[in-house]
Amino acid sequence: MKIAIIGCGNLGIALARGFLKDGFLAPEQLVLSKRNPSNLASFRELGVMVTSDNSEAARNADIIILAVKPYNVEKVILEIKADLDPKKHRIISAATGISLAQITDWCASDLPVFRAMPNTAAGIGESVTAIASVRATAEEQKEIVELFSTIGIAIVIEEELMEAATILGACGIAYVMRFIRAMIQGGIQIGFDAKTASLIVNQAVRGASGLLLTENAHPESEIDKVTTPKGCTIVGLNEMEHNGFSSALIKGIVCSYQKIEK
Repeated sequence: MKIAIIGCGNLGIALARGFLKDGFLAPEQLVLSKRNPSNLASFRELGVMVTSDNSEAARNADIIILAVKPYNVEKVILEIKADLDPKKHRIISAATGISLAQITDWCASDLPVFRAMPNTAAGIGESVTAIASVRATAEEQKEIVELFSTIGIAIVIEEELMEAATILGACGIAYVMRFIRAMIQGGIQIGFDAKTASLIVNQAVRGASGLLLTENAHPESEIDKVTTPKGCTIVGLNEMEHNGFSSALIKGIVCSYQKIEK
């Protein structure tokens, strides 16, 4: 199996790093295509095929991942269209807001088409990827789920939920980062240097997430374990809620979703 990633911005590079991590893909199984591939030199040195020719990338792969901006998806598909073989290729779009119907229309063939929304944590094997498909057999869908499971977790959803998955799983990285940044700033204000505050906060966030995933617990049940009567935790939580913490986060998620739906 050979995989081509067309469009190597932040997400494309994260995917490439994730697929190469722990040797899931050998360098010769990966093809990277970018108009100006100057920042891909480190991949070329590993033995990855690097090109500026999208058609060449498509011809040298079985699975083609389109990690380009939404407004470039049609252009790229039309560019590689003559090289697409329904008996060989599976095409995956990681572009926000581009439907399976649009992609199949532009491809004008019977090849399996997928939408996948990973996030930039793919580079360290900690992404969450939502997947929807059309014209794919059960075996082909299993293959794509297994592929993205190598860079984190992968779930199959209905296409109508892809935009919502983008907000929670991809934009969600930024929301969590902003929360972490605020925690660090608070830590500095109460006495820690930035490096120590960052270490404590990042591990606290990692631990909180790990508890929920490992124990399959609800956040409130874990919150209850650390909020004692008249304690400092409940005072802090209540102050945050009085200032609209949860409401602001929910509003931000909804606003992002409304933007993507327009």
